Amino acid sequence: MTDLLRKPFGTHGKVHEITPQSAGWRYVGFSLYRLRAGETVAEATGDREVILVMVEGKARVTGAGQDWGELGARMDVFEKTPPHCLYLPNGCDWTAESTTDCVIAVCSAPGQGGHAARRIGPDGITLTERGKGANTRYINNIAMENEDYCDSLLVTEVFTPAGHWSSYPSHRHDEDDYPRITYLEETYYHRLNPASGFGIQRVYTDDLQLNETMAVADGDVVLVPRGHHPCGAPYGFEMYYLNVMAGPLRKWRFVPAPEVEWIMERDA
Repeated sequence: MTDLLRKPFGTHGKVHEITPQSAGWRYVGFSLYRLRAGETVAEATGDREVILVMVEGKARVTGAGQDWGELGARMDVFEKTPPHCLYLPNGCDWTAESTTDCVIAVCSAPGQGGHAARRIGPDGITLTERGKGANTRYINNIAMENEDYCDSLLVTEVFTPAGHWSSYPSHRHDEDDYPRITYLEETYYHRLNPASGFGIQRVYTDDLQLNETMAVADGDVVLVPRGHHPCGAPYGFEMYYLNVMAGPLRKWRFVPAPEVEWIMERDA
Protein backbone atom coordinates (compact mmCIF):
# COMPACT_ATOMS: atom_id res chain seq x y z
CA MET A 1 0.00 0.00 0.00
CA THR A 2 1.52 3.32 -1.06
CA ASP A 3 1.23 6.36 1.21
CA LEU A 4 -0.73 8.60 -1.15
CA LEU A 5 -3.58 9.58 1.19
CA ARG A 6 -2.53 12.11 3.84
CA LYS A 7 -4.90 12.86 6.69
CA PRO A 8 -4.67 16.17 8.57
CA PHE A 9 -2.62 15.70 11.73
CA GLY A 10 -4.77 18.10 13.74
CA THR A 11 -7.72 20.49 13.62
CA HIS A 12 -5.91 23.71 14.54
CA GLY A 13 -2.65 25.37 13.50
CA LYS A 14 -0.59 23.64 10.82
CA VAL A 15 -2.57 20.55 9.88
CA HIS A 16 -0.70 19.46 6.72
CA GLU A 17 2.97 19.64 5.85
CA ILE A 18 3.98 17.83 2.67
CA THR A 19 7.54 18.39 1.52
CA PRO A 20 9.46 16.87 -1.40
CA GLN A 21 11.31 14.81 1.21
CA SER A 22 8.17 13.48 2.91
CA ALA A 23 6.46 12.84 -0.45
CA GLY A 24 9.49 11.11 -1.97
CA TRP A 25 9.64 13.41 -4.98
CA ARG A 26 11.47 16.58 -6.13
CA TYR A 27 9.23 19.58 -6.65
CA VAL A 28 5.84 20.09 -4.97
CA GLY A 29 5.29 21.21 -1.40
CA PHE A 30 1.95 21.79 0.30
CA SER A 31 1.08 22.98 3.81
CA LEU A 32 -2.20 24.06 5.35
CA TYR A 33 -3.01 26.25 8.35
CA ARG A 34 -6.35 26.39 10.17
CA LEU A 35 -6.25 29.51 12.33
CA ARG A 36 -8.54 31.19 14.83
CA ALA A 37 -9.08 34.94 14.69
CA GLY A 38 -6.10 36.84 16.07
CA GLU A 39 -3.49 34.11 15.55
CA THR A 40 -0.26 34.68 13.63
CA VAL A 41 1.95 32.41 11.54
CA ALA A 42 5.29 33.27 9.97
CA GLU A 43 7.57 31.41 7.56
CA ALA A 44 10.55 31.97 5.27
CA THR A 45 10.34 30.80 1.67
CA GLY A 46 13.99 29.73 1.55
CA ASP A 47 14.87 28.32 -1.87
CA ARG A 48 11.21 27.89 -2.82
CA GLU A 49 8.56 30.13 -4.32
CA VAL A 50 5.17 30.17 -2.59
CA ILE A 51 1.55 30.95 -3.39
CA LEU A 52 -0.60 31.59 -0.34
CA VAL A 53 -4.24 30.77 -1.06
CA MET A 54 -6.92 32.09 1.26
CA VAL A 55 -9.16 29.03 1.10
CA GLU A 56 -11.56 30.47 3.69
CA GLY A 57 -11.62 33.53 5.93
CA LYS A 58 -9.41 36.60 6.12
CA ALA A 59 -5.91 37.52 7.27
CA ARG A 60 -3.55 40.50 7.18
CA VAL A 61 -0.44 39.46 5.30
CA THR A 62 3.04 40.92 5.02
CA GLY A 63 5.69 39.40 2.80
CA ALA A 64 8.75 40.23 0.71
CA GLY A 65 9.06 43.52 2.57
CA GLN A 66 5.52 44.70 1.80
CA ASP A 67 2.24 45.03 3.69
CA TRP A 68 -0.42 43.43 1.48
CA GLY A 69 -3.30 44.37 3.75
CA GLU A 70 -6.21 42.06 4.47
CA LEU A 71 -6.57 39.15 2.05
CA GLY A 72 -9.64 36.96 1.77
CA ALA A 73 -13.37 37.38 1.24
CA ARG A 74 -15.20 34.06 1.09
CA MET A 75 -15.98 32.53 4.46
CA ASP A 76 -16.99 29.16 3.01
CA VAL A 77 -15.02 27.67 0.12
CA PHE A 78 -18.25 26.43 -1.46
CA GLU A 79 -19.31 30.02 -2.12
CA LYS A 80 -17.12 29.42 -5.22
CA THR A 81 -16.07 33.05 -5.39
CA PRO A 82 -12.55 33.78 -6.68
CA PRO A 83 -9.85 33.35 -4.04
CA HIS A 84 -7.44 35.97 -2.74
CA CYS A 85 -3.86 34.74 -3.18
CA LEU A 86 -0.32 36.05 -2.81
CA TYR A 87 2.76 35.02 -4.78
CA LEU A 88 6.09 35.24 -2.93
CA PRO A 89 9.47 34.44 -4.52
CA ASN A 90 12.25 32.47 -2.92
CA GLY A 91 14.45 34.24 -0.39
CA CYS A 92 11.83 36.19 1.55
CA ASP A 93 9.74 36.06 4.74
CA TRP A 94 5.99 36.26 5.21
CA THR A 95 3.58 36.67 8.12
CA ALA A 96 -0.18 36.19 8.28
CA GLU A 97 -2.36 37.43 11.15
CA SER A 98 -5.88 36.05 10.96
CA THR A 99 -8.65 38.63 11.27
CA THR A 100 -11.32 35.89 11.20
CA ASP A 101 -11.11 32.14 11.54
CA CYS A 102 -9.36 31.15 8.34
CA VAL A 103 -7.77 28.41 6.26
CA ILE A 104 -4.54 29.27 4.44
CA ALA A 105 -2.91 26.93 1.92
CA VAL A 106 0.83 27.25 1.31
CA CYS A 107 1.71 25.97 -2.18
CA SER A 108 5.43 25.75 -2.97
CA ALA A 109 7.96 24.67 -5.58
CA PRO A 110 11.59 25.47 -6.45
CA GLY A 111 12.10 29.20 -7.08
CA GLN A 112 14.64 30.87 -9.33
CA GLY A 113 13.89 34.48 -8.40
CA GLY A 114 12.35 35.16 -11.79
CA HIS A 115 9.17 36.85 -10.55
CA ALA A 116 8.35 39.57 -8.04
CA ALA A 117 5.87 39.26 -5.19
CA ARG A 118 2.31 40.07 -6.29
CA ARG A 119 -1.33 39.63 -5.38
CA ILE A 120 -3.24 37.08 -7.46
CA GLY A 121 -7.04 37.39 -7.57
CA PRO A 122 -9.80 37.90 -6.99
CA ASP A 123 -9.67 40.19 -10.03
CA GLY A 124 -8.72 38.23 -13.11
CA ILE A 125 -9.99 34.89 -11.81
CA THR A 126 -13.31 33.80 -13.31
CA LEU A 127 -15.15 30.59 -12.48
CA THR A 128 -15.07 28.61 -15.75
CA GLU A 129 -17.07 25.54 -16.76
CA ARG A 130 -15.20 22.53 -18.11
CA GLY A 131 -16.41 19.14 -19.34
CA LYS A 132 -19.76 17.76 -20.45
CA GLY A 133 -22.66 16.00 -18.76
CA ALA A 134 -21.68 14.26 -15.53
CA ASN A 135 -18.09 15.26 -16.28
CA THR A 136 -18.89 18.97 -15.86
CA ARG A 137 -16.93 20.85 -13.19
CA TYR A 138 -15.98 24.46 -12.48
CA ILE A 139 -12.46 25.91 -12.38
CA ASN A 140 -10.81 28.90 -10.68
CA ASN A 141 -7.40 29.12 -12.36
CA ILE A 142 -5.01 30.78 -9.92
CA ALA A 143 -1.67 30.35 -11.69
CA MET A 144 -1.71 28.06 -14.69
CA GLU A 145 0.78 28.38 -17.54
CA ASN A 146 -1.10 31.21 -19.28
CA GLU A 147 -0.46 33.35 -16.18
CA ASP A 148 3.23 34.24 -16.05
CA TYR A 149 3.33 34.71 -12.28
CA CYS A 150 5.71 31.94 -11.22
CA ASP A 151 8.94 30.10 -11.94
CA SER A 152 7.62 26.58 -11.29
CA LEU A 153 4.17 26.53 -9.68
CA LEU A 154 0.87 25.65 -11.34
CA VAL A 155 -2.13 26.14 -9.03
CA THR A 156 -5.87 25.84 -9.60
CA GLU A 157 -9.16 25.24 -7.76
CA VAL A 158 -11.85 22.83 -8.97
CA PHE A 159 -15.49 22.52 -7.85
CA THR A 160 -17.15 19.21 -8.76
CA PRO A 161 -20.95 18.99 -8.43
CA ALA A 162 -22.48 16.08 -6.55
CA GLY A 163 -22.69 12.98 -8.73
CA HIS A 164 -20.00 14.18 -11.15
CA TRP A 165 -16.48 13.09 -12.11
CA SER A 166 -13.44 15.31 -12.19
CA SER A 167 -9.82 15.11 -13.42
CA TYR A 168 -11.52 12.90 -15.97
CA PRO A 169 -11.17 11.43 -18.57
CA SER A 170 -8.24 9.85 -16.76
CA HIS A 171 -4.87 11.32 -17.75
CA ARG A 172 -1.25 11.36 -16.66
CA HIS A 173 1.63 13.85 -16.75
CA ASP A 174 4.58 11.81 -15.54
CA GLU A 175 7.16 11.95 -18.34
CA ASP A 176 9.51 14.76 -19.34
CA ASP A 177 8.86 14.62 -23.09
CA TYR A 178 7.53 18.06 -24.06
CA PRO A 179 5.46 18.85 -26.11
CA ARG A 180 3.84 15.39 -25.96
CA ILE A 181 3.76 15.25 -22.16
CA THR A 182 5.36 17.00 -19.18
CA TYR A 183 6.49 15.69 -15.81
CA LEU A 184 4.40 17.29 -13.06
CA GLU A 185 4.00 16.10 -9.49
CA GLU A 186 0.63 16.99 -8.01
CA THR A 187 -1.26 17.33 -4.74
CA TYR A 188 -5.02 17.43 -4.25
CA TYR A 189 -6.41 19.15 -1.15
CA HIS A 190 -10.01 17.95 -0.86
CA ARG A 191 -13.06 19.50 0.77
CA LEU A 192 -16.58 18.03 0.83
CA ASN A 193 -20.00 19.63 1.21
CA PRO A 194 -21.53 18.47 3.52
CA ALA A 195 -18.26 17.95 5.38
CA SER A 196 -19.46 14.56 6.66
CA GLY A 197 -19.33 13.19 3.11
CA PHE A 198 -16.67 11.42 1.12
CA GLY A 199 -15.21 11.39 -2.36
CA ILE A 200 -13.28 8.84 -4.38
CA GLN A 201 -9.88 9.26 -6.01
CA ARG A 202 -7.98 6.63 -7.95
CA VAL A 203 -4.26 6.86 -8.82
CA TYR A 204 -3.03 4.23 -11.28
CA THR A 205 -0.45 3.58 -13.97
CA ASP A 206 -1.08 1.85 -17.29
CA ASP A 207 0.71 -1.29 -16.08
CA LEU A 208 -1.15 -1.14 -12.72
CA GLN A 209 2.12 -1.32 -10.79
CA LEU A 210 0.56 1.65 -9.00
CA ASN A 211 -3.17 1.14 -8.52
CA GLU A 212 -4.75 2.80 -5.49
CA THR A 213 -8.38 3.78 -4.94
CA MET A 214 -8.99 5.99 -1.91
CA ALA A 215 -12.02 7.31 -0.04
CA VAL A 216 -11.18 10.94 0.70
CA ALA A 217 -12.71 12.83 3.59
CA ASP A 218 -13.08 16.57 4.09
CA GLY A 219 -9.58 18.01 4.57
CA ASP A 220 -7.57 15.10 3.15
CA VAL A 221 -4.68 15.49 0.71
CA VAL A 222 -3.89 13.00 -2.06
CA LEU A 223 -0.42 12.77 -3.61
CA VAL A 224 -0.07 12.02 -7.33
CA PRO A 225 3.57 11.09 -8.03
CA ARG A 226 2.72 9.48 -11.38
CA GLY A 227 -0.13 7.85 -13.25
CA HIS A 228 -3.75 8.73 -13.93
CA HIS A 229 -5.76 10.33 -11.14
CA PRO A 230 -9.54 10.72 -11.65
CA CYS A 231 -11.86 11.52 -8.77
CA GLY A 232 -15.60 11.33 -8.22
CA ALA A 233 -18.15 13.07 -6.03
CA PRO A 234 -20.99 10.73 -4.93
CA TYR A 235 -24.56 11.91 -5.27
CA GLY A 236 -25.32 14.20 -2.33
CA PHE A 237 -21.76 15.47 -1.80
CA GLU A 238 -20.14 18.38 -3.60
CA MET A 239 -16.35 18.20 -3.95
CA TYR A 240 -13.70 20.95 -3.97
CA TYR A 241 -10.01 20.46 -4.50
CA LEU A 242 -7.00 22.71 -4.68
CA ASN A 243 -4.36 21.41 -7.10
CA VAL A 244 -0.66 22.18 -6.85
CA MET A 245 1.62 21.00 -9.67
CA ALA A 246 5.30 21.52 -10.46
CA GLY A 247 8.08 19.90 -12.44
CA PRO A 248 11.14 20.73 -14.52
CA LEU A 249 9.06 22.67 -17.08
CA ARG A 250 6.12 24.95 -16.24
CA LYS A 251 3.84 23.44 -18.88
CA TRP A 252 0.78 21.21 -18.42
CA ARG A 253 0.73 18.53 -21.11
CA PHE A 254 -0.88 15.17 -20.47
CA VAL A 255 -1.66 11.82 -22.09
CA PRO A 256 -5.07 10.14 -21.62
CA ALA A 257 -5.45 6.62 -20.28
CA PRO A 258 -5.87 4.17 -23.17
CA GLU A 259 -9.31 3.06 -21.97
CA VAL A 260 -10.72 6.61 -22.09
CA GLU A 261 -8.93 8.04 -25.13
CA TRP A 262 -12.05 7.56 -27.24
CA ILE A 263 -14.03 9.80 -24.84
CA MET A 264 -11.54 12.64 -25.27
CA GLU A 265 -11.66 12.26 -29.05
CA ARG A 266 -15.47 12.25 -29.06
CA ASP A 267 -15.78 15.27 -26.74
CA ALA A 268 -13.00 17.33 -28.34
